[in-house]
Amino acid sequence: MLQIYCKNNKQSKSFPEGSSLLEIFQGFQLDFPNQVVSARVNNCSQGLKFRVYQNRDVEFLDVTDSSGMRVYTRSLCFVLYKAACDVFPGCSLYIEHPISKGYFCNLHKPDGEPVTEQDVEAICHRMQEIIDRDMPFRRNETHTEEAVRIFRERGFEDKVRLLETSDSVYTDYYTLGDTVDYYYGALLPSAGYLKVWGLEKYHHGLLLRIPDYQHPDQLAPMVEQPKTFEVFSENLKWNIIMGLSNVGDVNHAILKGNASEMIQVAEALQEKKIVKIAENIYERMNSDNPVRIVLITGPSSSGKTTFCKRLSIQLLTCGIRPMSFSTDDYFVNRVDTPKFPDGSYDFENLNAVDLPLFETHLKALLAGEEVEVPEYNFKTGLREFNGKMLKLEKNSILIIEGIHALNPQLTPQIPDELKYKIYISALTSVSLDDHNWIPTRDNRLLRRIVRDYNKGAFTARQTISQWPSVCEGEEKWIYPYQENADIMFNSALNIEFAVLRNHAETILASVPKNCPEYSEAHRLLKFLHYFVPVSDKEIPPTSLLREFVGGSSFKY
Repeated sequence: MLQIYCKNNKQSKSFPEGSSLLEIFQGFQLDFPNQVVSARVNNCSQGLKFRVYQNRDVEFLDVTDSSGMRVYTRSLCFVLYKAACDVFPGCSLYIEHPISKGYFCNLHKPDGEPVTEQDVEAICHRMQEIIDRDMPFRRNETHTEEAVRIFRERGFEDKVRLLETSDSVYTDYYTLGDTVDYYYGALLPSAGYLKVWGLEKYHHGLLLRIPDYQHPDQLAPMVEQPKTFEVFSENLKWNIIMGLSNVGDVNHAILKGNASEMIQVAEALQEKKIVKIAENIYERMNSDNPVRIVLITGPSSSGKTTFCKRLSIQLLTCGIRPMSFSTDDYFVNRVDTPKFPDGSYDFENLNAVDLPLFETHLKALLAGEEVEVPEYNFKTGLREFNGKMLKLEKNSILIIEGIHALNPQLTPQIPDELKYKIYISALTSVSLDDHNWIPTRDNRLLRRIVRDYNKGAFTARQTISQWPSVCEGEEKWIYPYQENADIMFNSALNIEFAVLRNHAETILASVPKNCPEYSEAHRLLKFLHYFVPVSDKEIPPTSLLREFVGGSSFKY
């Protein structure tokens, strides 16, 4: 018999060797508010069909946990894929990127005709049939060579190219009825677990809708994001032109010795975009309603600081003198900072900024006055005035960076025609394969882990521990305003995971196995293993990526 310690109720119980997590869950008779979908076993995420053969700690999860939501969403994607294949034999489905609180899916029908409302209804009907039948997801483990053969026979070149560049001896693949697919994480025991979902026609494809994190019995509310969708689409089109739409493509290009060219092209594309933004600002400065302020925001580890510096250089080439400062310097003294219910400081709250002083200074600068701007001392928690003077000359423009920059409440009395608003994020541009996307948050989390460690600010464990509260703040204070931007900038590079792997693996491996943060570290290590590593020696010193891996020529 095994001894299983359940973290949910802090109790231990005996079970036969080889018991599944589902059997263990039933044995503990836990009263869960929501449906359990997965578990952590010794801090490693596992599906409910996972069998235990030694004493273990187990924590059961629902979709309010990010790991549980990933299991639920992957399973829903498989049901969508099977339904699409059943309705349109020979079709291709591409699950491309998160958007509007769901996932955009591109369906290529065999006849080449566009997707219609009737098509969506037919797929929905078939999905519901699969769910009503409670069709089981079956995991199959085989030699990687055999998995490659299976996928090649079915024409899944995206999966073939991914697995061919893997050094794994064995590979898991899944079946749902007679449909075969590959997923890089666990699935639900069966389709009947999928109680909350939706599918709608969206642009030229489909929007797969998922449960809301906070209210899992409801769909996440759809939010229109036309500008974000356009950025994703633009990057996807370019990746297809370059033949680098998934990780297998990237790996094969690296193995052929093309890493240097890939880096140069990716950097040139970003520079071209920054030049275009600078020229657009120049045109707006010389219009009938001249722009005087550039507002820049984006979530954590988007590369905002380096972007501001590179934009400043391009503005100088246009004859514009940029003057930069951050909303962080207008933080109220720490003792006056808003607090969470647990008493900790809520630094991302809008009211952590001295809004009246900030707007007073902006008005004075726009009126041509000289202003002494503050500098926030993060060690003492005090705002200081150290003689830093700013004055906006005729050919000057203010560049203001901060998480609240696009929030209308930050500058309510400044006319919109005076503002040029930029949103920047790492909108990850490659997928693992046609059905496995790379979460944009994983991109940013890996950047932050590497940067925090290199700066000696935080260990990987500490960064991972803080990440959920960072994401919560972004959901509240950044994402609701991203569509206010005049322009969006994607800071992701299609080769950066290959570069980050060399930096992140050792750092992530230092996370102790006996702490909760190990679950995320283990997941990220497994994910990075898909990428053929690339040295950062050819990453330019002005690259956005240098902000995280070190070696930047900019002063921070």
